[in-house]
Amino acid sequence: MAVTQKTVILYPSLGVGHLNPMVELAKLFLRRGLAVVIAVVDSPDKDSVSADAIARLAAANPGMAFRLLPVPSTGRDDYPNPVMRILDVMRVSNPALREFLRALPAVDALVLDMFCTDALDVAAELSIPPYFSSPSALGYIAIMLHLPDYYPTAPASFKDTPEAVLRFPGAPPIRALDIASTVQDRDSDIARARLAQCARMLEARGILVNSFDWLESRALEALRGGLCTHGRPTPPVHCIGPLVLPGSTGGISERHACLEWLDTQPDRSVVFLSFGSLGRFSTEQLREMAVGLENSGQRFLWIVRNPPEQQSNSVEPDFLGSLLPEGFLERTKERGFVLKNWAPQSEVLQHQSIGAFVTHCGWNSTLESIAAGVPMICWPLYAEQRMNKVLIVEEMKVGVVMEGYEEGLVKAEEVERKVRLLVVDCDEGKELRQRVMTAKEMAIDALNGGASSEVALDEFLTDLHKNTTCTMKSAT
Repeated sequence: MAVTQKTVILYPSLGVGHLNPMVELAKLFLRRGLAVVIAVVDSPDKDSVSADAIARLAAANPGMAFRLLPVPSTGRDDYPNPVMRILDVMRVSNPALREFLRALPAVDALVLDMFCTDALDVAAELSIPPYFSSPSALGYIAIMLHLPDYYPTAPASFKDTPEAVLRFPGAPPIRALDIASTVQDRDSDIARARLAQCARMLEARGILVNSFDWLESRALEALRGGLCTHGRPTPPVHCIGPLVLPGSTGGISERHACLEWLDTQPDRSVVFLSFGSLGRFSTEQLREMAVGLENSGQRFLWIVRNPPEQQSNSVEPDFLGSLLPEGFLERTKERGFVLKNWAPQSEVLQHQSIGAFVTHCGWNSTLESIAAGVPMICWPLYAEQRMNKVLIVEEMKVGVVMEGYEEGLVKAEEVERKVRLLVVDCDEGKELRQRVMTAKEMAIDALNGGASSEVALDEFLTDLHKNTTCTMKSAT
């Protein structure tokens, strides 16, 4: 008898940063013969992915189905924390998700973004097995799953004891100020909401993580041993990564000019500075960075965005010249390449001329750097990036910290020192390069047939095939 193709619905949170990892997961599922639909919330509130962007993704991935779910506004625009707005949007999206799922002939699994815990109610109502897909590090998950039990009885909020060193199962010692920004104030609405979400993650049948066993073995052992959830059953954890974005041209058919420039540079000689779509610095900070890069004497490729007070991304005449020190671009034109807003990050990191990556420590960027064998200079900006910094430096030992970011201004001397540390041939820099090259080799090995990430994916598929195709319950 023919085996019926299983259908999996992927449900990301708002924003391209949450959609892109789901697209990579969908590609993996398609290669394993699953039918995949990505259901994308279309909200009048900001941060929804545009219909045009979805159309471009669909055109680039012909085997992948996308479905926009129109949802109402939350009716509120005064959120003290942007994450609260995201949580409210996902909550009011439940009726649209329910209607969409109920209209399908069969659904065998619903894979949820970590911010979509309210959708667990829809999955339960329709008897659809729920799984979570995490775009974050496994060490982050280990800490966050522990917090619902730990934090309510902790001596104080993290913000009140910033230098206190905390110890959680599966993670290196971490200062309170490095815990995710959403939970710094224990009494805030956003902290209570995030703790409730973390507690509900235990309702899932499994957690798919974009990481691999070797890279985060301590966290994996703690989670599988139930050490992070105070004896409550932890869903099976499947490390199926690294799933990194392929080289992207940003919709431009010809090769990007920065890659042509990199072709002319010596191997491992260029420092790449890029801080994600939300990474903005004051004019004062940009000028300190410029002075540090110039004084380092090293080659660099730098992505510059408008300062926070200038939110527009429109290209203005002499934009870079107005932000950076006078004459900087002219003086460094033989060894520097400065771009506004965007570069094809994956392709840049994979280029043989890149020797170091100054990064905001977003998890996707971290994995891209590891997969390319490029050591990192960590400059975290928001969300869980400080936690990632601790993991990169203390646990994985594939990066160093750019000191001074906590005070709000990194000085030119620190930029110069850290750039030279990783690019100029010194013992500490050499050890980091060797360590990250080992991590790159292990990342490649993890994806080989019969290796850890392939085995983890097989375990997920085995669990999926245990479920008979669900029959939708009628609305009550």
